[in-house]
Amino acid sequence: MKFSRQFAVLVVMMSVSVGVPKTIASPRASAFTPEGAQEPAPKKPAAKKPAAPKARVFFIEPKNGAKVTSPVHLVFGIQNFEISPVPQGTVETARPGMGHHHVGVDTKCLPPGTAIPKASPWVHFGNGSNTIDMQLPPGPHTLVLEIGDDLHKTQPGLCATIKVVVK
Repeated sequence: MKFSRQFAVLVVMMSVSVGVPKTIASPRASAFTPEGAQEPAPKKPAAKKPAAPKARVFFIEPKNGAKVTSPVHLVFGIQNFEISPVPQGTVETARPGMGHHHVGVDTKCLPPGTAIPKASPWVHFGNGSNTIDMQLPPGPHTLVLEIGDDLHKTQPGLCATIKVVVK
């Protein structure tokens, strides 16, 4: 019996010294952190998606500052936006991301969301075209190229201006 009592004390002492982890997690943690274990790395914030390329409208011909003869041949360009003819019939809503060209003579860009007048000094290209031979009197002129949606409302950032001199 003396032997079994000593054996029992030895087993209890061994289990106490071996079975208790040396590192204990904070009281808020739900589990022990074993010695030598690393805590998980903090999560990185999600990467931002690259911004969509910015739409822009521009004159291909003539170039800004050009000396031209009348009729003046105008060619328009656009990037990252769709040019489309205005739908037939009564249009009550504009299609997102679609529009058509408008040229103003001796005027300025209109504020975004403004309906482009269907009168002088504006010429509408509701058929989706991007060229015109325009009669202009001799002298300096400011030409404005503006994109309007199906309701002819100006689109933010889609206006370009050049100056030409008609000989």
